[in-house]
Amino acid sequence: MDKKVIDECISQLNSAQGIGSVTTVTAPAVKQLIRPRDPRSYKGDYGHALLYAGSLGMAGAAVLASRACLRSGVGLLTVCTPSCNNVILQVSVPEAMTVSDDDIYANTILDRYKAIGAGPGLGRGAAQAALLGRLLRSATCPMVLDADALNIMAADRSLLEAIPAGSVITPHPGELKRLVGDTTCYRELIERAAVLASEYGITVVVKGAPTVTVTPNGRAYVNSTGNPGMATGGSGDVLTGITLALLAQGFDQEKAAYTAVYIHGLAGDVAAHTYGMTAMTSADIAASLPQVWQQFENMI
Repeated sequence: MDKKVIDECISQLNSAQGIGSVTTVTAPAVKQLIRPRDPRSYKGDYGHALLYAGSLGMAGAAVLASRACLRSGVGLLTVCTPSCNNVILQVSVPEAMTVSDDDIYANTILDRYKAIGAGPGLGRGAAQAALLGRLLRSATCPMVLDADALNIMAADRSLLEAIPAGSVITPHPGELKRLVGDTTCYRELIERAAVLASEYGITVVVKGAPTVTVTPNGRAYVNSTGNPGMATGGSGDVLTGITLALLAQGFDQEKAAYTAVYIHGLAGDVAAHTYGMTAMTSADIAASLPQVWQQFENMI
């Protein structure tokens, strides 16, 4: 990420109401949070995540988020998606289990999951809104909410009250404005994000250049990785998957959010180096995650 862009962002944050401290996230800060795996561990030690994603014609969003989640250390992943997407998911991400949205509405016990993600490629219909509401009101674990999950909540603000403690939302500026109202400048957008975070006890990841993570207690984390090649469809789905994996592994909302953003940006930088910023896709970002995580494993 360009230093001038970061410095301009920090200047805006330092004058924003509701922001108490501003920290730039760098590799040493992320390294401190990553621990070697216990040689006696098994898949259950790394969490079972549920991802509610995809709709007819939008299976790719579920695939991208699933791949990113599995490439970020989660022990088990179940994807809730319409039955029309089942074959696509089973072929594209064979490590993930699937359940149809009809089955999960009737049968699934949510307390088996350590974290729940919702939103990528979901759609905004009545059925999706009903199931999202059930997940929000029944979940006993933290959630990461993105894309159409945020748009559904913007249309029914009562759902904001149901977001479980310790959750993360990851809006781009347009999605955030649907939640907090239109703004005249970037600083005002961040101020409203801080109010949203404080009011509902959630961490708000404001995606952009740079991405800024705002916590309920007014801390702001400015990301130092990423590049313009990441401005491509599906990039946010990859971030959702990474965040979901970290929440499922026991990271608290604050650390899960800014760590996921950093790793996501660094994977984007690896992809840009490999393919160039013009040609890279969000699938390239997800495919670059193993190299990024290995870098940190080698530092431990």
